Amino acid sequence: MAIARSLGLLLFLLLDSDETTERSRNVCQLKDAHEYDTFDLTDIAKCFTKCEQLEDSSCDVGNLQRYWLNYESYLLENSMETVDMPFVKALIQNISTDVSEDLLFSLMPSQIPRQVMQGEDQPTDRVRLPKSLFGTLLPGNRSAVRLAITVLNIGAGNVFKGAKLLQDNGSSVLNNRMVGLSVGQKHTTGLSEPVEITFSHQRQLPNMILTCVFWDVAKGNWDSQGCSTELGDERTVCHCDHLTFFALLLRPILDMATAQTLTRISQAGCGVSMIFLAFTMVLYVTLRLSLQRFKSEDAPKIHMALSSSLFLLNLTFLINVGSSSQGSPASCWVRAAIFHYFLLCVFTWMGLEAFHLYLLAIRVFNTYFGHYFLKLSLLGWGLPALVVIGVGSSNSYGIYTIRNQENRTSLELCWFQKEPALYATVHGYFLVSFLFGAVVLALVAWKFFTLPSVTAGKGQGQTWKSVFTILGLSSLVSSSSAGSLSSTSRGRAPQPPPPALPVWTRPTPFHKSRQLQFDLSSRWVCDLGQLPTSFWVHCLLCTGCLRRERMETRLNHMAPKLLLGELGRLMA
Repeated sequence: MAIARSLGLLLFLLLDSDETTERSRNVCQLKDAHEYDTFDLTDIAKCFTKCEQLEDSSCDVGNLQRYWLNYESYLLENSMETVDMPFVKALIQNISTDVSEDLLFSLMPSQIPRQVMQGEDQPTDRVRLPKSLFGTLLPGNRSAVRLAITVLNIGAGNVFKGAKLLQDNGSSVLNNRMVGLSVGQKHTTGLSEPVEITFSHQRQLPNMILTCVFWDVAKGNWDSQGCSTELGDERTVCHCDHLTFFALLLRPILDMATAQTLTRISQAGCGVSMIFLAFTMVLYVTLRLSLQRFKSEDAPKIHMALSSSLFLLNLTFLINVGSSSQGSPASCWVRAAIFHYFLLCVFTWMGLEAFHLYLLAIRVFNTYFGHYFLKLSLLGWGLPALVVIGVGSSNSYGIYTIRNQENRTSLELCWFQKEPALYATVHGYFLVSFLFGAVVLALVAWKFFTLPSVTAGKGQGQTWKSVFTILGLSSLVSSSSAGSLSSTSRGRAPQPPPPALPVWTRPTPFHKSRQLQFDLSSRWVCDLGQLPTSFWVHCLLCTGCLRRERMETRLNHMAPKLLLGELGRLMA
């Protein structure tokens, strides 16, 4: 007997479970008639999360959307004043048609909308209704009109998303919130004064476009016609000339696949550069261990220091861009300071390369200095540290935002947040290093093209050797980096990107992802093509230092002859 009862109870539970599952499926399909009581609202609201796929047969998205759109009309017809549920907050209020000022209502999350009285602080999320709105909607001779403000949490499913939004990978509704406005159950369009809805957010996300939209019932999709978007750092204001349900859409400037491809291209470019730099440093260590003369030469040590600073700059760039602006403000400050330090080290060692070149090719005599490389190292690594300490003490490091011409954020990284410090310690520092290197390079070029013609006749082969030598030296004294400084003006003023950024990450005027993809890819190819050349220049200059003493010996023998020849011409 007990066994029979147990089997009967089990059968009852199974049947009840099937009935519950069938009812849940029917709820999201809305085949049965449903009212707007608390039980039905709570049951149907679960479909916001259940309907997650566009082709889900258990959900009738169209019926669900019509159900919630008609809910606002239901609120206006009934005598309810507020609705407070986890998924919907609403305020229903009678408004006089002869109001003397605009009305402001709070739309703060997790709170019922309420009117903000004059003198109160304005909430971050709010809606402003112009006073002219109520006078134009006067039904007959009535002195008041009924207003409904609804805030609906639509969840992460496909309800109120629209086919276009679901197809755009990475697109979403801000905080999954819709704001509904309705006055007197009248379809209101073409307002002379637009309504103003303010949505707050942390910061404008990089690679995202924020757009004010409304739900078009006829199309079953989001539309921006009649709405304008006013962007801000931590808020976006929507101005719309009609009343319906509104939201703020987030769309990626680039689709996720393209953005990931460009990120890999940037990482590959820096990685290839680091490989060549590492190979150069290994070559130096090998030559230093195998050749006695390398241990006393200063030129290879300077090349090594420059290669090391470039390697560390690429490494810190990869870390900085990879982590973006994530983490605490303190960690962002540290990443920006380290990035800045190695950038200045590169500029400083380029200037020291030019100084050493001046001693070798221009001054030639009396070029011995005690502890020469130690002094250069103190200057090459110490001066940037002093600059970074000074910049850090002024609290100039922080989140740096690069925007395009439409004021859309395309990249965020830890860099400068104060422009005067950026111009002084990056652009100005580079300009000094570049001008010094350019002057030294010009003097060296003059020496190369004039000295052979005085001593012994200049052949065609010697001319080409001089040309290639000058081109090789230009990569060490920052002359080849002049284009990077001028190209920073391509960004939207007044925020040029840091010149240390690879060319493929600098902001360019773009409007479509395909154009941007082509522009970034082509720039990357151009920069990558220079890497092998720089590598071989480093190698040739390192090995060329083996003949430095031989060159100095020849110059020492030639100098007296040149001096006597010049004196003879003056006496004649």
